[in-house]
Amino acid sequence: MARRAITSLALVAIGLPAVIFGGIPYFLLMGFFLCAATWEYLQTFQHAGLRPARRLTVLGVGGFLFTAQFWGEAAAPFFTFFTFLLMAWHLHQFERGQDHAAEEFAVGISAFLYLGWIGSYLLRLRMLPDGGWWVMFVLPTIWMVDTGAYAIGAAYGKHPLAPRLSPKKTWEGFAAGAFTGALAGIFFAYAYSTWGPLHLPLWQGALFGLAAGIFTPLGDLGESMFKRQAGMKDSGSLIPGHGGAFDRIDSWLWGAALGYYFITWFVR
Repeated sequence: MARRAITSLALVAIGLPAVIFGGIPYFLLMGFFLCAATWEYLQTFQHAGLRPARRLTVLGVGGFLFTAQFWGEAAAPFFTFFTFLLMAWHLHQFERGQDHAAEEFAVGISAFLYLGWIGSYLLRLRMLPDGGWWVMFVLPTIWMVDTGAYAIGAAYGKHPLAPRLSPKKTWEGFAAGAFTGALAGIFFAYAYSTWGPLHLPLWQGALFGLAAGIFTPLGDLGESMFKRQAGMKDSGSLIPGHGGAFDRIDSWLWGAALGYYFITWFVR
């Protein structure tokens, strides 16, 4: 736990200035995590016996994130180009005797969609007006969901939530995560509306926190599904005490997309 806490403080020390300044520092931080998570995601399938195009796919995810950040109108054409390029590569691989090339193409596209397209909401969230404040509303709320679910689930959890996917997760922890998410949403809505530029009613803060508590655990369970199928415990060892980059951002992916649409549809 001490190692995990020290690493968390180091991540905050690096991440907070990037969130505040936005632009290139924030892009580099999130781009690094998303590209590292993509590499780990593909490595999981390699561990399961497939040979996805790891370098090409990571390059594609990085390129898509770059276009989404700095050249937004090029994101859709880039997506199309990369899909064709990845298909051409795996056609070539099949001709060279790689019998699972079709499955490996599907793995690459799923990585591009999940870590690239969905991951880009971490960038889009920061691009909103007062985006730094919104990032610091969404992500800390997700962290509080994780913390509440872990603390209460470990101490009082009795009823397994998804025993095949994650034996230690319980319904008690899930309920605690939703509750602490709602409380965190209320707290941050009050704090940022009182001392910051946001104008977020407390009930909307509670609603987002509750939604985050219900839906973001699916990101964690989704990653567990990939790892269980490959027979792995952690996606990597990049972050001491936390596992890999994918282990760290699995719930961020769901939370960023949920937060972006919550803000643009219901708040702004």
